[in-house]
Amino acid sequence: MNLADMLSYADIHDLGRIAGTYDCECNGHSKNELIQSILTTVSRREIFDSEVESLSLEDLRFLNSLLFDRRDSFTLEELIARASQTGFQTDGKETIKRNPRDAISRFKRRGWLFNGHSLQTKYLFQIPADLKRRFNETLTRQFLGKIETTGEPAVYRDEQQLILDDISQFLHFIFHQEAQLTAENYMYKRFLQQILDRMSVREEPAKGAWRFGYGRMFKEYPNRFSFIYDYCYFQELISEHDQVLSLTEKGKQFVIAGRAADLLDVYRFWLRLYKGAVPNMASLAHWVESLSKDWVLADSLAKLICPLIKPFYYDTPDSIFHQRLLQMMMHLGLLSIGEDEQRGKVVRINKLGSRIVRGTYVSDDERIELGQQR
Repeated sequence: MNLADMLSYADIHDLGRIAGTYDCECNGHSKNELIQSILTTVSRREIFDSEVESLSLEDLRFLNSLLFDRRDSFTLEELIARASQTGFQTDGKETIKRNPRDAISRFKRRGWLFNGHSLQTKYLFQIPADLKRRFNETLTRQFLGKIETTGEPAVYRDEQQLILDDISQFLHFIFHQEAQLTAENYMYKRFLQQILDRMSVREEPAKGAWRFGYGRMFKEYPNRFSFIYDYCYFQELISEHDQVLSLTEKGKQFVIAGRAADLLDVYRFWLRLYKGAVPNMASLAHWVESLSKDWVLADSLAKLICPLIKPFYYDTPDSIFHQRLLQMMMHLGLLSIGEDEQRGKVVRINKLGSRIVRGTYVSDDERIELGQQR
């Protein structure tokens, strides 16, 4: 439902509070006048833009957590959980203590959240669909005003859909030659090196240094290959049994039939795998897509997106932005990364990337928690 519909179902006391928030001048005893006054005021772009721009960082994070969720309604517990996750500091210092119910109340007073009106929805909260679109448009416009664009760099990296080829390369290798595993279920270095030599994108094995990352195999395998391995594992194409890595029956049929992985499935898996550590990864990808249709400076993009990123153990917002977000979007073939001689790293989303990011939704209950087995 749109704002006008939700206002018509709201009681006069709620309408009075919303009208007071926007300083509407009308008869507070007339429901019709209250509704018309609120709609007239909120429809004015300068007022709506001002409300959005004046949001605290914590309330902006709360709004962002709702903006790209395709569901129509949320329970109070869900909203409290999301609002309670917004008081973090990006420098790793102690989390700011705030009452999540206050954020929900502020959104209700602005007419951005409403209780459902039916017997089935009266304990749920809804966002007007037309306001949701306007939030996106307004924030995009405000963010674009702060983005620094640049010309095409002399050199840039675009991996296109090479990750799909390398998934096939990995499966073909295991089809023809099973790999011995250590007691911890890691491949021995000689098998790993043989596989890495077949990959389209060059990576070196981990040199024994302590590594931190997301997924089952990140500690022992380089970034991109560990993701490929986890994808094949969770798709039940490979099996670790009796210290041997082999193809499952499903994996054998995949190879025999000459099938290839679907990039949309691979992207969805990335969101599921990384959401355990970065719950709003999908919304971050949406902002990258919206703000980098031209070549833009990565640093200017980081200034807007990093404040939305909660640190995860040893990962700072900056490292999450550059390594877990931009780097992985490039590996997935969605994004190009280049280097401007004077201004540093630049990025640009491609047409395939725009289509996949805009067309993909992964709900919270689809996430793969770190350390989770199949």
